[in-house]
Amino acid sequence: MDEIDVEPVDSVDAGSRTDVDADLPAGIDAPEYVLYGGKGGVGKTTMAAATGLSSAAGGVDTLVVSTDPAHSLSDTYGVDVPAKPARIREDVPLYAAEIDPDDAMEEGLFGTDGDPLGGLGDLGEMAGGAGGDHDGLGDPADGSAGGLLDGTMPGADEAAAMRQLLEYLDDPRFDRVIVDTAPTGHTLRLLELPELMDSMIGRVMKLRQQFSGMMDGLTGLFGGDGDDPDPSEDLDALRERIERLRDVLRDPDRTDFRIVMIPEEMSVVESERLRDQLGAFGIPVETIVVNRVMENLANVADVDPEWVVAPNLEDCAFCQRRWQVQQNALERASDLFRGREVKRVPLLGDAVRGDAALRVVAACLE
Repeated sequence: MDEIDVEPVDSVDAGSRTDVDADLPAGIDAPEYVLYGGKGGVGKTTMAAATGLSSAAGGVDTLVVSTDPAHSLSDTYGVDVPAKPARIREDVPLYAAEIDPDDAMEEGLFGTDGDPLGGLGDLGEMAGGAGGDHDGLGDPADGSAGGLLDGTMPGADEAAAMRQLLEYLDDPRFDRVIVDTAPTGHTLRLLELPELMDSMIGRVMKLRQQFSGMMDGLTGLFGGDGDDPDPSEDLDALRERIERLRDVLRDPDRTDFRIVMIPEEMSVVESERLRDQLGAFGIPVETIVVNRVMENLANVADVDPEWVVAPNLEDCAFCQRRWQVQQNALERASDLFRGREVKRVPLLGDAVRGDAALRVVAACLE
C-alpha cells in the first residue's frame, strides 16, 4: 500500500518539559499493537501517552493514535498533535496523530475523493427522487435503501476514521502502534462496521438492479460507455480491511487490549460489560488498568519522592470514606477479572501532563 506522509512538527519548548532520562522506563513488554479502551474520563489518553513515550524511549518507532472525538493527546504531551502522523519528539522516535473524523470524511470512506459514499451520492439522490424513504436505513422488511444512499452513510464519519486507523496500523514505518480509543460505544460501533458494510452492499446491489434500466438509458443519453466500475467493490474493500483488523485484535500475540477503569462500582460494571462485548467479537482482554487508586505511590513504583503524596487515611474522614468505596470496587474487580494482569496507577496530586508526570505513570504500568 502507499506510504502515509509523516511530517515533523515543532517539539514542545524545552522549558515546559524535562528530557527523557533514566527515570523513564526504556521500552515496554507488549506486542506491536496496544489499545486502551473504556468509558470516557477514566484516563485512557494518559495511559496511551505514557505507554507510547516509554515504548519510544526503548528505541522502538512508536505511533500513538487517538480516535476519541474529544481529543486530549495534545494536552497530555504538551505539543500540538496533528491529524496525520508526525514526529513529536527529537530525542526518541515518537509519532502521534489525532484522527479528525471531519477531515477523514473529506477524503471519502476509501481515501479516493470527497464523496463519503465513494461515488454513490448521485445514485442516492435518484433514489430519493424516486420516492425512496429517508429514515437512514430504509425498511429492512422490503430491503429499501432509503437514506442509506442520500449522500451520507450512517456512521460514515466513524467508518472514515477507521479507514485512516487501518492505514496507520498497516504502515511499515511504525514498529508499535498505541491506540487511545474512543469511549466504549464508539469503539464497539467500529467493530460492528463489517455487518453494516454487508447490509449496505446488499441494498446497493438491489437498488442498482431496480434502477439498472434507468441508468442504462442515462448512460446512452449522455454518451457514457456503461463500463463504470461497480461501486460496491469499494464497500467490499473497506469491509475486508475491517475484518482484517478484527483478526489482528483477536490475536494476543499481536495485540494487547487493555481496559482502563477507576475504582468505583459503576466503572467496574461498565468494564465488565466491555469485556463481555469484546469477548463476543472474539477479542481477548488480558490486561486491566485501575487508575486513580488512593494508595501510596511508593508502594507501586520507584519514582521521585516529590510525586509521593499519599492520602491521609488516619485523620481525613473524606479520605477514609473514599478509601472504603475504592476497596469495595477493587475487591469486586479482582473477582470479575481474576486471571488477568491488573496494573494499578495511584491517584496523583498533580495533573498528568508532560514528561515528568508521564514518567510516573509509565513506571506504574511496567
